Amino acid sequence: MTTRTETPPTTTAERRSWLREHSELGVCVLLLALGVLVLTDALTMDVDIAQRGPVGPKTVPIVVGIGLLVIAALLAVDVLRGGHGQAETGEDIDLSEPADWRTVALLAGVFLGSAVLIEPLGFPAAGALLFWGAAYALGSRRIDRDPLIAAVLSLLTYVVFNNLLGVPLPGGPLMGAL
Repeated sequence: MTTRTETPPTTTAERRSWLREHSELGVCVLLLALGVLVLTDALTMDVDIAQRGPVGPKTVPIVVGIGLLVIAALLAVDVLRGGHGQAETGEDIDLSEPADWRTVALLAGVFLGSAVLIEPLGFPAAGALLFWGAAYALGSRRIDRDPLIAAVLSLLTYVVFNNLLGVPLPGGPLMGAL
């Protein structure tokens, strides 16, 4: 059994070529940093409640942090042994087309606008604007039905979270009047 050993790159061009061939190592670094962050946060968490049983509030973040570190290490080993991810082969995506930055900007604006308006207007109104704005940004131009669907979706979401799940959402002036 023979093992393949690579000589370290010496020139700048060789280093660039090596980095280009092993670009997945950037994902490994990201996963490593995220794992360290999650573990550090979990281990320094100040928990005031008494733990009832073997699983406490630190357990899941510690498991997730360790999992991220293990995945980062396994991916790094795979990449250094010559493994590569498969290229994107989207069936309905033309990768030669440029990104649609107008849609991205519209969606970001709608999202930020609803985040700003949720406190003064309440979730039902801000959510309706969010749903309607997202539908518009993604290409729907049905102004006869989109606002109605957005309002119903927003009210249903508000009722489910506020009344059924017990997650309080700001009702705003419209819900205060009801």
